[in-house]
Amino acid sequence: MKRSPWRYLWTSVDIRKKLLLTILILAIYRLTSHVPVPGADPTVIQGILAGGGAAGTLVGLLDLLSGGTVSNFSVLAMGVYPYITAQIIIQLLTPIIPALQKRMEEDPREGQKWMEKWTYILAVPMAALNAIGQINIFSTFAGTQVIKNFGWTATSWLPSLTIVLSMTAGTMFAIWLGELISEYGIRNQGLSLIIFAGIVSRIPNTFRTILADKERWYVSLTIMIVLTIATIFAIVVVQQGRRNVPVMYPGRRVGSRMSMPVRGTLPLMVNMAGMIPIIFAQSLLTFPAIIASFFSQSKAQWVANLAADIQKIFGGSSNAYWILYFLMVVGFSFFYTDVLFAQQNYGENLKRVGAQIPGVSRGALTQRYLTKVLRRITLPGALFLGIVAILPWLVGLVYTPFSGNAGSLLINSAGLLIVVGVVRDTFFNIEAELKLHGYDDTLLVR
Repeated sequence: MKRSPWRYLWTSVDIRKKLLLTILILAIYRLTSHVPVPGADPTVIQGILAGGGAAGTLVGLLDLLSGGTVSNFSVLAMGVYPYITAQIIIQLLTPIIPALQKRMEEDPREGQKWMEKWTYILAVPMAALNAIGQINIFSTFAGTQVIKNFGWTATSWLPSLTIVLSMTAGTMFAIWLGELISEYGIRNQGLSLIIFAGIVSRIPNTFRTILADKERWYVSLTIMIVLTIATIFAIVVVQQGRRNVPVMYPGRRVGSRMSMPVRGTLPLMVNMAGMIPIIFAQSLLTFPAIIASFFSQSKAQWVANLAADIQKIFGGSSNAYWILYFLMVVGFSFFYTDVLFAQQNYGENLKRVGAQIPGVSRGALTQRYLTKVLRRITLPGALFLGIVAILPWLVGLVYTPFSGNAGSLLINSAGLLIVVGVVRDTFFNIEAELKLHGYDDTLLVR
C-alpha cells in the first residue's frame, strides 16, 4: 500500500525544525519591511500610486515585487533584486571572458565559489546605485522630493549618504536572511522565498483595493479571478513543457557479455530561462532613467529636457516603454537560454559517456543540433514571458480601472509567475527531503 510522504511532514523532527526556522526568518523579513528610510515621506509614493498612469503602473510593479516595501519606502525597498542583477551579470560575463570560462571548466566547485563571492561584492554598488536612482525617479514622478533635502550639496551630502547606506544595508540584510533559509531552512530556496513572501503579502491589499470600488468591484474581481486561473494554467503548461530528444546510451559490460544499448531521452525545457529575462529587462530599462535622474536638475536647459524625456520613456511613462519591455524580454529569453545551454555543453558530455543522438554525429555537431532544437522550442516560451511582462498594460488598454491600479492585475502576471514557480520548486524540495529522511511513498512506518 502506497502512502504519500507528505503525511509525515510534521513527524520528521529535522524537517519540522527547518520549516519553523524558515517561517521565523520570513516573519523577521516582513517585520523589517516596515522600518522606514530616515526622512522618507510615504505619502509621496502613495500619491504616485493613486495618480495612476504609467508612472503609477511602474511603481505598482516595484511595490508588488518588493512586498509593499516601496509604498512604505522601507529600508528593504529594493528587496534582493540588486543581488539578482549582479548574479545575472556575472553569469553573462563568464562565457564571454575566456579567463572566467577557463576557471569554471578547470574546477567547477571553486569556480562557483568565486562567482558567489564576486556576486556579493557587485551587489553592494548595484544596491547603492539603485537606491539613488529610486529616490530620484520617484521624486521626478511626484514632482516633489520623496526625501527632503536629498542631494550632494555641502550641507546635505552626509544625510544623503546615510540614507543610501541604510537602503544598501537593508538589501544586504534581506540577502543574508535568504542565505540563512537556504542553509538552515528549506534548501536553495532562500532568496526565492523572500521574494515569494513579499508578493503574497500584497494579496489582502489587492482585494481591499478592488472592493473599495463600490460601483465596479464585482466586475474587477471577476476579471482578476478569471485572469488568475488562466495565467496559472498557462504558467504550469509552459513551465512543464519539454521536448524529449531521443538519445542512445551504450550498453554495459556484464562479465564477458555486453548488454544492448539503452534508449533514453534528453528533456529540453520550453522556458529554460525562467523569470530571469523579465527581471533583467526591467533592470536594463530602468538603468537609463536612473542615469538621467542625475542630470534632471542640470543648469543647462537642453540637458535637463533630455533627462526628462529619457525618464519619461524609460520610467514607464509611455507606450514605447512597454513595447521595448516586450522586445527585450523576448530577446533576453533567447540570449540567456543560449548562455545557460552553452555552459552545460551537452555535446561533449554525451560524447564523454559514449551516448549519441540517432542520426547526429557526436561532439560539436550534437551541440549544434541541440541548440537548434532548443531555439525552436524557446520561441513560444519567450513570447509567453513577453506577454506576461506587458499583461498589465494590455489589460489596462481594454479595462481602464486596471490601467491606474497595476497592483490589482500584476498578481496575475509577473508576480504570479514567481509565486507558481516558487511553490512548485518548494513542493519538490520538501518531498525530496521527506524521501531523504526515509519517508518514501511505499513506507508505512518509519
